[in-house]
Amino acid sequence: MIKVSNIVLNIEESMEKLKIKAARKIGIHHNEIIYMNILKESIDARKKDTIKFTYTVEVKVKNEEKLGRRLQGKDISVIKKKSKEKFPYGEKPLNNRPVVVGMGPAGLFAGLTLAKHGYKPLIIERGSDVDKRTEEVQKFWETGKLNLNSNVQFGEGGAGTFSDGKLTTRIKDIRCTTVVEEMVKAGAPEEILYKNKPHIGTDILKDVVKNIREEIIELGGEVRFGAKLEEVIIKDNVVTGIKVNGELISCDVIIMAIGHSARDTYEMLYEKGVHMESKPFAIGVRVEHPQTLIDTNQYGIYAGHERLKAAEYKLTYTTDDKERSVYSFCMCPGGFVVAAASEENRVVTNGMSYYARDNENANSAVVVSVGNKDFGDNPMDAIAYQRKYEELAFKTGGGDYKAPVQLIKDFMVGKKTTDLLSVKPTYTPGYTLANMEECLPIELIEPLREGFENFERKIKGFTYGDGIMVGVETRTSAPVRMNRRENLQSLNIDGLYPCGEGAGYAGGIISAAVDGIKCGEEIMKNWAK
Repeated sequence: MIKVSNIVLNIEESMEKLKIKAARKIGIHHNEIIYMNILKESIDARKKDTIKFTYTVEVKVKNEEKLGRRLQGKDISVIKKKSKEKFPYGEKPLNNRPVVVGMGPAGLFAGLTLAKHGYKPLIIERGSDVDKRTEEVQKFWETGKLNLNSNVQFGEGGAGTFSDGKLTTRIKDIRCTTVVEEMVKAGAPEEILYKNKPHIGTDILKDVVKNIREEIIELGGEVRFGAKLEEVIIKDNVVTGIKVNGELISCDVIIMAIGHSARDTYEMLYEKGVHMESKPFAIGVRVEHPQTLIDTNQYGIYAGHERLKAAEYKLTYTTDDKERSVYSFCMCPGGFVVAAASEENRVVTNGMSYYARDNENANSAVVVSVGNKDFGDNPMDAIAYQRKYEELAFKTGGGDYKAPVQLIKDFMVGKKTTDLLSVKPTYTPGYTLANMEECLPIELIEPLREGFENFERKIKGFTYGDGIMVGVETRTSAPVRMNRRENLQSLNIDGLYPCGEGAGYAGGIISAAVDGIKCGEEIMKNWAK
């Protein structure tokens, strides 16, 4: 196979030209290409009147061995087959099957990894399976009746199930490819294998996680829903068991993939002496704008073109005093702002999109960095800091999980909003027009205004148009880190593997899934089947 890079098509050129241009780079006729597969696609929209797509492809050609020097070029290389490395299994016997706590991306892929290698894991999840969970979440959005154990944060698939399903990551790890390939195998669109900014959407992601779960069970694993971890049994700094719904279960190893919102589990582990520390995260709001505003800013005259999906943005700013970062986070084109509370009388927002991204509003978190100077060194104080502003948002919103809403331009001058303009909130169970200063940390107000002022220069109409703020966004990442050693076990508890975003070692679906695989591999390196 031959890899050909930097093939450029303008927006008006058909995909048929891709094979022709790939053949031209190699120096052959396109009819000599037997097979072609796209490895990567990215969009260059820097010049709004000449939008281009850049591709990397792999091709199989006739008489490849005779091409010789024509395969030696800047954009051309021969793909060599990689031999699969033999996995070094451990020899120490397990007295009990491995336990995975949590079924978000980290837990799901930890369980899949162990199951594929014959370890038959037990996976426990406090929330419901994805179908029942969807019904419970919908009921909350419609009625304000919150299920504390099965909601946007807890349940099969984790918090990412009710999101845009973004698969971008900054980590460079060969396991990223494994994750994406497993998702395609489980029903995700094949385009996620090559898109520069791939996403699945909440609608497709639900089927993907369900199919992965079914594969784990077929391979001998067990999955229990509605199974809440109440206690980890530790003796002489070694894990010996867990208590789940009152039942004691003996175990030698636990992958703790609890997600960033399992505050009661954090508290239990902290009381048990598991080493953890507070870590930086960010707090802010969700913003909503017309998707057409973002499309026009990104694509100019080509906004709405059939080859272009809803546009995204990524905005960053550092305050004048260099003390705070202000940035967009988890941007959802054509999406919805959703109620994401997991505790009573607290309002939390998040963003969600379907695969089609065809809603009229774009939304994104706009958040400001916070750290130890804001909440201290105690990890429980970091959680208390989040809770404080979620409670204020509940109060400011008027109760019943309604969210406070304000025009961004009113926030800029400290004015309570009394009427909305063209942008209508997508958040349910409802909203109350308010002044967002009442539910945000006072130390973040001016940094947030500075950030909005900067973002207006990048996207005209972002701050002084019809855009709105919906509060509050607090679950950007875990507020604590459960420290671990090189073998990925807890710093001070043998057999405990802190894992994924909830442990402070990931920041999204892909990186959490990769961390799950790594934790599974570490167990296999140390323990026999």
